[in-house]
Parts: sequence; structure tokens; C-alpha cells
Amino acid sequence: MHKNKLFKIVRTVMCCVVFVTAGASASEPRIVAVGGALTEIVYALGAENLLAGVDTTSQWPEAAKALPQVGYMRNLSAEGILSLMPTLLLTTQSSGPQTVIEQIRQAGVEIKTVNEDNSADGVVSKIRAVAEWLNATEQGERLAKQVQEDFDRLDRFTSGIAKRPKVLFVLAISRGAPIVSGEGTPADAMIRIAGGDNALKGFEGFKPASSEALIEAAPDVIVLTDMAANAIGGIERLFDMPGFGATPAGKLGKAVTMDALYLLGFGPRSGQAALDLATRLRTVDTVASE
Repeated sequence: MHKNKLFKIVRTVMCCVVFVTAGASASEPRIVAVGGALTEIVYALGAENLLAGVDTTSQWPEAAKALPQVGYMRNLSAEGILSLMPTLLLTTQSSGPQTVIEQIRQAGVEIKTVNEDNSADGVVSKIRAVAEWLNATEQGERLAKQVQEDFDRLDRFTSGIAKRPKVLFVLAISRGAPIVSGEGTPADAMIRIAGGDNALKGFEGFKPASSEALIEAAPDVIVLTDMAANAIGGIERLFDMPGFGATPAGKLGKAVTMDALYLLGFGPRSGQAALDLATRLRTVDTVASE
């Protein structure tokens, strides 16, 4: 590490220590939220006035974009976060690097981390945890109940449906190749919750897919993020790409786009997003977007 950069970090850490020990944490907390779902929860609890900053995945509500940003959740900077003088840092298990998290902890900032459980129960637990940390348990219970009702509506919708469509999820398009979801991702979980089956199995995470792999997967419906659709100039061009047009979904023109954070965030809107996806998987006749 260069001496100048080290000096800046030390200086920022010392300023933060002075700020915390001066009693700032005795009043209302100054919160930096790392993770779009956590930011959404803070807003849904009506505690957005406590936010001092957010990470770049915090894209909703629109007002969150106007807050100071501390970088991408997996590539945080201690200097950037500590410069906002937070007393509480909300993180997920994916936040990092851990060396940076530890630097922030050593500066006297309280750090709370939520489990990444991509399920209805996981979302409710996440809401209750954040509400407890913010001393907003009453608001948290109301929000948790609302979200649980959203998932209950989804269960009623999908309970009478026998056929589970095979769904291919495309996260992004990189150098002309689709980046698709295997098992163990938020997309995989959302597909299952919405009453579908992931068309791609045998690997975990996201990876590029060949045209042969797309054809072999034989999806009934293709779901793209809005980012992926924009990368190819619109969802209408999807089936012109190698492999997509030869799938069952391609032959019938069955594809939908959805906002990535809305669909994959597993925050307060996740029950609505799952019901939205479940409905689209079964009603899309031709290429459609959100």
C-alpha cells in the first residue's frame, strides 16, 4: 500500500474514532447500508433519514441514488466508508473484502451482517433483524407481515398449477455471450419460488453459455434482466442471437424482462416480484417487457 494512501486511511480512521467516542452513537445512528435489499428495508421502515451512505447496488427507491455511494458491495473501501462518519454499517455475507470490514470495525463502527437466505422466511428474518438493529421493531413487524402476505398470495396462485415451466435466466450479455444462472443463485431460488424449474443444472453460480448449451437446456420461457435486454438493443433481438431461437421459448417467442434488483434482491418487494414472475411465466404469449 502506498504511504499516501495509508496516511489517508489512518487519518480517516482517527477522525471516525474521535466522532464515535465524542458521543455521536448515543443519539441517532448514522448508517451506511451495503446491499440493495438492506437499503430498501431501511426505507420501508421509514428510517431513511438515518442513512449516511449506500453502496452502488442500492438503486431503489429512486431517492437512494442521491445518497453518497461507497462503491460496490464486494469491493469496499475503508476510507470511503469512514469518511461518512457512520456509527453503524449494515452488510451482507457477500460484503467485503473482509480486511476492509475489519478496518472499519477497528475504527469503532458497529457492524451488523444479515444472512443471505433466498427464501420467504429469509426475507422476513432479514426485515426483523434490521428493524431490531434500528430500534424499529413495531414497524418491522408490520413490514414483515406485509411481505409474508405477499408470499402467501404467491402460494395460493401457484398451488393449483401442475406444470412447472423450464426457465432460463440471463443475467447479462458479455462480449456477445449470455451469462446465465445455474443452481444456488438468487435467480435459481426465485424461479423455484415462482413455480418454475431452472432449465440449467449441474453447475452453481453464473457462467457464460454456448449456443449448444442453450438448445440442450430447452427452456419454455427465458427471463432477462433489463440490463441484459439493453445490452442487445432490446428484448426483440434476443432470438436473433445464436442458440436462443432454436429453443422452445424461442420458437414461441416467450421471453420477459424484469428489473434485476426487484427480482433478485430478496428485499421487501420480493414477494411481489415472485408473484409477478409467476404470472408472467404462465401468461406470456410473445416477447414482453416490464
